[in-house]
Amino acid sequence: MASAGISEQDMEKKIEETRQRFQNEYLKDSSDRYDSRDVDRLLRDDLLVDGYLTWRFFVVDDALKMIDESFQWRKEFRVNDLAEGLVPKWTFETGAVYIHGYDKEGNRLFWFNVRKHFKDSKTVRDKKSYVAFWLERHVVQHPDMPITVVFDMSDTSLSNIDLEFVKYIISCFKVYYPKLLSKMLMYEMPWIMNAAWKIVKTWLSPEAINKLKFLSKSEIQSYIDTEQLPSHMGGTDSFKYTYPPLPDEDSHSSIAKNGPCDKVEENGVLDGAVMPKKD
Repeated sequence: MASAGISEQDMEKKIEETRQRFQNEYLKDSSDRYDSRDVDRLLRDDLLVDGYLTWRFFVVDDALKMIDESFQWRKEFRVNDLAEGLVPKWTFETGAVYIHGYDKEGNRLFWFNVRKHFKDSKTVRDKKSYVAFWLERHVVQHPDMPITVVFDMSDTSLSNIDLEFVKYIISCFKVYYPKLLSKMLMYEMPWIMNAAWKIVKTWLSPEAINKLKFLSKSEIQSYIDTEQLPSHMGGTDSFKYTYPPLPDEDSHSSIAKNGPCDKVEENGVLDGAVMPKKD
């Protein structure tokens, strides 16, 4: 296993150094900060360590800080135990955030319908758990498939702006799920949000900024085929989010409380999901 810019032998050394230092510098006298299942996985899953190292440009100090922050978040939000029944039902019913469809590269689409989101300090914790549920569900079912985030800002107003929540979503990809983000598509951002997004860009690394695309109806079809887009984006996808059930899910494909889904079809795609055609 070798990552771009580093030999396989050097990567193995980096992985071993990361594990040893995590045990010596972070686990000692503070193991209760983490879920033991995350620690166990770090010590046996080379790809997990590789992900943190690659995202932090193979600088072990930076990777360790990222692992520490990520693992504390996972324990705080009980990510390993997140199940549909543990997330408030109303968060699913809003239709503000969900996963459905694929982009032209075969990456899963993570939709954020901004017009359905309203800032409320009393519910922010529940909304954060809801996002964590979707991301963890995806990673468990499709560990090697990146995500493309679509911020659908059509018909939005100032009442929909919630910079804290946007910062949290960015942190999910910047810290908690390394290498998961393919790109972030900003659809029809109204001019009234320009000032807010200038603030958001300060939270992004240069690499993340390169993944950020501001698109109109005609431009988004360069990234997502029309059959994967809703009609208001010029597409032909007839999908309408309703809950229950979860989208692209059948009775045989549900995430287990502490582990992977019970059954995934032989091609690795949940029954009912339509993959884009390959050229």
